[in-house]
Amino acid sequence: MFIDQTVIFAEAGRGGNGCVSFRREKFIPKGGPDGGDGGHGGDVIIRADHNLNTLHDLSHKKHYRAGHGQNGSGKNSSGRKGETVVIRVPRGTIVLDDDTGETLADLVDDGQSVIVAKGGKGGRGNAAFKSPTNQTPREFEEGGPGERRTVRLELKVLADAGLVGFPNAGKSTLLASVSAARPKIADYPFTTLTPNLGIVTLSGFRSFVIADIPGLIEGAHQGKGLGIRFLRHIERTRVLVFLIDATGKTPEEDFVKLKKEIRAFNPVLLQQPRLAVFTKKDLLEKPVRKTKMRDGTPVMIISAVTREGLDALLEKLWKMISKISKHTA
Repeated sequence: MFIDQTVIFAEAGRGGNGCVSFRREKFIPKGGPDGGDGGHGGDVIIRADHNLNTLHDLSHKKHYRAGHGQNGSGKNSSGRKGETVVIRVPRGTIVLDDDTGETLADLVDDGQSVIVAKGGKGGRGNAAFKSPTNQTPREFEEGGPGERRTVRLELKVLADAGLVGFPNAGKSTLLASVSAARPKIADYPFTTLTPNLGIVTLSGFRSFVIADIPGLIEGAHQGKGLGIRFLRHIERTRVLVFLIDATGKTPEEDFVKLKKEIRAFNPVLLQQPRLAVFTKKDLLEKPVRKTKMRDGTPVMIISAVTREGLDALLEKLWKMISKISKHTA
């Protein structure tokens, strides 16, 4: 199951106490202090892992506790540090403090991590308190408490191209036709309820990731049809692909409405490269010869069923994505 939001509780380990101890050696009746320091408490860390694509596992386990540091001991032996807990999440996960709303990290790269709860500091043993005026100190420090934090995790899928459109525009059919992804496909609205990712493989060892974003409806930016949860998944896509049902009554108006929803959600998204793709060419009674929308957006016409125009579409997307990669390199 695809889960893109969850809240967890992280509790770091407490630091171990310092030790009060004195050397006891033969012929040395009054040895100096040798109490070791306590070990630091374990941290709770969140780390991005490219092998994951959902927060599903974290929706079941809500509490994560790191180990406590061990107490120090004699012979200047420091206590062992508490066991650190590493929570693995998909790349593209935003980590927030649920109480303050502060963004703690945006984990985009594989292996990138953030400490969300730091372990308590280990207390000093009495050896640390020895001074010229105090040769036999009995002071020591208790270990400090570990941090506690309620963390909210929000996943935004990472993709080179994002398919956006109204329900039944053919997004899932297109994704299934050009990649190994197998999204649910049926002829009724909201078949797709979660984003689906697929890898498109081209000749010459070229590939890119394409995301099928669940169908939008008017008012999506206000949360209608779970629109906000869907819309935020296109914030990380490099190219926006507007899928328009060519057999619809008002294809041009559908494109304008889609842009309106995206602009209302985040106007910056419309600064990204975009492409308008008219689908279901095989069902048209009259051919569509449009090459650009009124705002200048390039237009391509395809049929995911007969595969007409698919090769040209994928090559076009590859060129757009490659151009962006060169500018951001």
